[in-house]
Amino acid sequence: MEFSALIRTASREAHSDVGSSSFMTDLLGGRLGVAAYRRYSEQLWFVYRALESPADALAADPVAGPFLRPELARMAELERDLAHLGGPDWRTGLTALPATAAYAERVAECARDWPAGYVAHHYTRYMGDLSGGQIVRDTAEKTWGFDRKGDGVRFYVFESIGNPAAFKREYRALLDALPVDDLEKQRAVEECKRAYALNAGIFQDLAEEFRLSA
Repeated sequence: MEFSALIRTASREAHSDVGSSSFMTDLLGGRLGVAAYRRYSEQLWFVYRALESPADALAADPVAGPFLRPELARMAELERDLAHLGGPDWRTGLTALPATAAYAERVAECARDWPAGYVAHHYTRYMGDLSGGQIVRDTAEKTWGFDRKGDGVRFYVFESIGNPAAFKREYRALLDALPVDDLEKQRAVEECKRAYALNAGIFQDLAEEFRLSA
C-alpha cells in the first residue's frame, strides 16, 4: 500500500472521533457563540506557530523540506482573523489551554528531532484545513455574519491554491516519495494518530470551558 493511503486509512477512526467531538458538534451546530470560535482560533495560533516557526530550519531537510509549501502557510491569515475577532490588542491575555500547550510542544519536539514525525503533524493539520476546514468556514460565515472568505475566516482560505484537488494529489505524491524506510513510515502513522488525539484534547478542554454556552 502506498504511504499516503496507509496514513489516511490508519488515521480514519481517529479523524472521525475528532470530527464528532461535542465542542465541534456544538460549534458547527450553531449552539455556541462567536466567543467559542474566537477561543478555538486562539488555540490554533499556538499550534500553527509551532508548525511554521521551524520552516527555515527545516527547508533543506530531505524528509520535511518538500512539504514546506508557502501556499499552505496560515499564520498571517490567522493573525488577521484574530485581530478581527479581538481587536488590535488581541494578543493581550492570549493563553494556551493545557491540551494546546501539550500539542504545540509535541509539534516543536518533532520539528527539532524527528522530521518524519513533523510530516505526520503537517499532514494532519494542513490536509484537514483544505478539507474539513471548509465546513468550519462556511458555518462561521453563516452563523456569525463574516464576509465570505473575509476577515474572521481567512485562516480557511487558501488563495494561492487554485485547485485544491490537484494540490492534494501533489501532496499525496510527496508522502509516497518520503525518503524513509517502512519502519519509519509506521512510526509516522502512529504519530499521525497521536496528532489527532492531541487535537481531540483541545476540543475536550474547549468543551469544558464552554459547557454552559450550549
